[in-house]
Amino acid sequence: MLGQERMLFDLPFLLCISIAILLFPVVISQIPLGSTISVMKNDDWVSSNGDFAIGFFYHSDQYVVGIRFNSKTIPIDKQTVVWVAGADISVGNKSYFQLTQNGELVLFDSMKGVIAWRSETSNSSVASAVLLDNGNLVLLNRKNDIVWQSFDNPSDTLLPGQNFTASRMLRAASRNSMSSYYSLEMAVSGQLQLRWESNVVYWTSQSPFQSNLRAIFNSEGILQILDQRSKSVWSVFGDDHNDSNVNFRFLRLDVDGNLRLYSWLEASRSWRSVWEAVGNQCNIFATCGLCGICVFNSSGSPVCRCPFTPTGESKLQCLVPYRQECKSGSSMITYEHTFLYGIYPPNETTSHHSLQQCKSLCQEDPLCTAVTFRTDGTAQCQMMATQYISGHSDPSLSSISFVKRCSDPIAVLPISPRPPSSSANDTTQNQSNDFCVPCLVGVASGTFVAFLVIQFGIGFCIYKRRHYIRKKAALAYTGPTSNCLIILSYPEIKDLTGNFKHQVGPKMFKGMLPDNRPVAVKELKTSIEERKFRSIVSKIGSIYHKSLVKLEGYCCESGHRFLIYEFANSGSLGNCIEDPKMCKRLTWGKRMEMCITVARAISYLHTECREFVSHGNLKCENVVLDENLEAKVSEFGLGLVCGEASYTGGAAEMDVGDFGKMVLVLVSGCREANDVCQLAYEKWAGGQAETFVDERIRGVNLDELERLLRIAFWCLQADNRMRPSMGEVIKVLEGTLTVDPPPPPFVSRSPPEEESDTEM
Repeated sequence: MLGQERMLFDLPFLLCISIAILLFPVVISQIPLGSTISVMKNDDWVSSNGDFAIGFFYHSDQYVVGIRFNSKTIPIDKQTVVWVAGADISVGNKSYFQLTQNGELVLFDSMKGVIAWRSETSNSSVASAVLLDNGNLVLLNRKNDIVWQSFDNPSDTLLPGQNFTASRMLRAASRNSMSSYYSLEMAVSGQLQLRWESNVVYWTSQSPFQSNLRAIFNSEGILQILDQRSKSVWSVFGDDHNDSNVNFRFLRLDVDGNLRLYSWLEASRSWRSVWEAVGNQCNIFATCGLCGICVFNSSGSPVCRCPFTPTGESKLQCLVPYRQECKSGSSMITYEHTFLYGIYPPNETTSHHSLQQCKSLCQEDPLCTAVTFRTDGTAQCQMMATQYISGHSDPSLSSISFVKRCSDPIAVLPISPRPPSSSANDTTQNQSNDFCVPCLVGVASGTFVAFLVIQFGIGFCIYKRRHYIRKKAALAYTGPTSNCLIILSYPEIKDLTGNFKHQVGPKMFKGMLPDNRPVAVKELKTSIEERKFRSIVSKIGSIYHKSLVKLEGYCCESGHRFLIYEFANSGSLGNCIEDPKMCKRLTWGKRMEMCITVARAISYLHTECREFVSHGNLKCENVVLDENLEAKVSEFGLGLVCGEASYTGGAAEMDVGDFGKMVLVLVSGCREANDVCQLAYEKWAGGQAETFVDERIRGVNLDELERLLRIAFWCLQADNRMRPSMGEVIKVLEGTLTVDPPPPPFVSRSPPEEESDTEM
């Protein structure tokens, strides 16, 4: 009887448990706090139905953590990744992904020794995590309420059941230098839009203009836009949306900029695209990179061709072969049924003219590089003033384009002189055998003795003169208002540095002058002649700016070259970034102030000195700080002293590029990261600029951060002609000049060799 009562008592309880298991599969696949997956263990967190897993996978010589299909019916090489933590953040081979005890998902990068991504949920009372059966990774509190989910932070893919609103974005994976610029967004008007950067829209859903809409990709393979009552106002679907045999689907913004819907075909065991937003791939903006025309080959596939190479030749990264300083004038290459557009900037000047007038306007305008004329009756003339153009060509296009190029002839390489013949060598050798050896020995001995006597006399005179100069300079130095450079001998350098006992940097030593003032002594390796060395050092010594380290003196003796600088008490900026105690003093405001200070110092060297001076090696190690953490630029002009640089010839652009990299190192604190520039750009392009900032900084001004990163990327442009001047950099940092979103800074844009005018 007791057993029957217990069975009757347990029946409702068991029924509730069964219903709970059906409704809340999270209980089965719960991920407790402290759980970790790592690259080395190669472990995963798996959904309760086994269809999805989150773990590390190999990509581009590094590792990425993300959610992928995990079904037994899908082969390993076809288990597509549908979500990536931090949008393609790559980490080292000893990294791990953890749900911490304070309820935060963190991705630790072993390569840099920092947390590369976090869910920012440490204050959300997270109790556990679950990878749901639909592929959604969620964080739950003790009441099983969702406080964070991967569905709200998509990367490049939507899964069935996933909502998409105006606050979210899909961004194509960073598989090349152009792909990360493609994005899918929902405009405030309620329309889905495919964009290049932020201002070029190349596809729009035909949904009505209405606010407060949301999109959803449902389990039947239909992409819908719903109103506030969840009523569909627009939809698209693949040709298999009614097929109940399709178990897996996803919607992805591919690296080529097209939005596609994929279905898993069990029969062929492969993914198949069943719908795409843009039917003609050539209509996708910048589909052929910086410079290329999209055409279709004989098999109907789109291919990219450079408009400045012979027919059939492929070269995607080519530039408009036109320079404003063309010595022999310019010519216009004609391309029938071709439409061109500028990429940077993407807009062009449009006017209404005849075909001949349109062509003449471009040829007469020194800024115009290409022009497209519409032959559809509108007589639109679109002129481009950029080195970076793209476009597409098709027999059905009602447009004709002209590309300008220089008419300068190709330079002829000089003919190398032929080596002397063997008979000539034999003749010379025979003549040399006729010399009188004893005579040569006698002459050489006499010359050597005379040389020693002369050298001794000259050396004695130089010694007396140097002694007099040093004595005079030392007396001048004791004066409080003296600006003279001290001239010291090598023994004196050894004495004031304690025989180079206190090293404070690469070939840099701390010393103490007779008046007990500290100095920094820099040893140089240079073969430049003494007179030229003294002349250049004198010019550097005459430069004064409050943000430049003052040159106090130098040593110039045979085999020894030293420069003597004023000493900075707080050391170099590079060392302060690595010092845990000093780094706490480098607040966001202080770092922003340092960027402006350094920019002003470099601008002074470039434009306000009597002659242009290049720094030549600007980096955090060559920026020093005083006791108040005021920054000063050190070691400027050393390229001139060492005979490795000139006053012109791209030196300014090199300084600008070095400044851009220094800014990124200062912002991130990643001094040793070789790929700090690429990492910063990926973060910024992915809308995660704040995650690139040194985690030890608090109170970051996001507006200042945006300005700082944008101008840094402009400074780092591979094409030196696109880099700003330091004066423009200062105005941007001060907020008096706006700055546009920068193009990809790491794409090589070197002008191609002279090529044929042959049309495609």
